[in-house]
Amino acid sequence: MLPDILPQRVHRSLVWTLVRRYPTIAVGGGLLLAMLLIALLAPLIASADPTALAPAKRARPPSADYWFGTDMLGRDIFARVIYGARVSLTVGFCVALLASLAGLMIGLVSGMVRWSDAIIMRIVDGMMSIPPVLLAITLMALTRGSIQNVIIAITLAEIPRVARLVRGVVLTLREQPYVEAAITTGTSMPMLIWRHILPNTLAPMSVQATYICASAMIVEAILSFIGAGVPPTVPSWGNIMAEGRALWQVKPFMIFFPAVFLSLTVLAVNLVGDGMRDALDPRLAKSI
Repeated sequence: MLPDILPQRVHRSLVWTLVRRYPTIAVGGGLLLAMLLIALLAPLIASADPTALAPAKRARPPSADYWFGTDMLGRDIFARVIYGARVSLTVGFCVALLASLAGLMIGLVSGMVRWSDAIIMRIVDGMMSIPPVLLAITLMALTRGSIQNVIIAITLAEIPRVARLVRGVVLTLREQPYVEAAITTGTSMPMLIWRHILPNTLAPMSVQATYICASAMIVEAILSFIGAGVPPTVPSWGNIMAEGRALWQVKPFMIFFPAVFLSLTVLAVNLVGDGMRDALDPRLAKSI
């Protein structure tokens, strides 16, 4: 029995040590996991239809029947907030993934192919001169409101940040002795990137992806709040706050609950990003 118990004790000890060493990852990961479960289990958590209209029950305060109250159309705010988690998390994760992949490819090309660096970076600098929110609003003005278009608009606004980060890392790696030795020995460009460049860009890019995820959720809420994001028929935290802003002084619960959920989700992602930065930075990480 001892061989079976020993690995379990070692595993628990390692997990507890990691939690103590990186508490921000533990707290942020716990909050983020809770939000993910809420989004996945929305039909079980909120039995009411988030789009069902009930004008006779509009603007009711929180109660046993309506935990978060109802909006101006009588819709259950609790159900809308729970289903709204799906929109924010989908947009955040998709934008982080797409922007990271596109920025990685652009940064690798810019850093490794010298003649293309000036051209690519001037385009990137031009895009970075425009705030991401304004760029996303401009792109959404050219299309119809949908989750897919919101993801595309925010992704295009976030790609330059990743591209510039990866380019800086690649330019630094090019000067390392082991990279110069690989070039001297005749290592092909694809193999050089695959074996020496790409692995060393994943850590900083992963940390950056967490901040992009948090930023994307905020931008999506802003777009929905001003009516340039997802359609009003799709529950999202930005839409809910936009619909309750006219009565926020007398009915603050219409804005309070979606704002709290949005704040907690962004906080969770940022905590995970801060913890990953501390864990992956060799100047900050310590041996466990």
